[in-house]
Amino acid sequence: MTHPKFILTAEGEIKMGMVTLHKDLLESGDQCLGGGYWEVDYGSNRLLLDGESTDFGAPLWHLVDEVKVPKGFSGMAVVYYPSDGSEAIRVA
Repeated sequence: MTHPKFILTAEGEIKMGMVTLHKDLLESGDQCLGGGYWEVDYGSNRLLLDGESTDFGAPLWHLVDEVKVPKGFSGMAVVYYPSDGSEAIRVA
């Protein structure tokens, strides 16, 4: 069964898709810095990210200088909600 999942690469790129496993989003040469789940809130023009990958753990946002979102989501605020219940952070 597929779910809306994302990963963060070492280059700061967010890769998203409807996949079974987070590792299905990796391309050759990618280094993954964690991942989670995504949804779009069109009313507030936000890309909402949350949780953590069972394959790679929570995203390590602090290891990238700039977060790059897929073109279809450019212009949206990108907010991550950690699975530990701590405060949400805007990542892009």
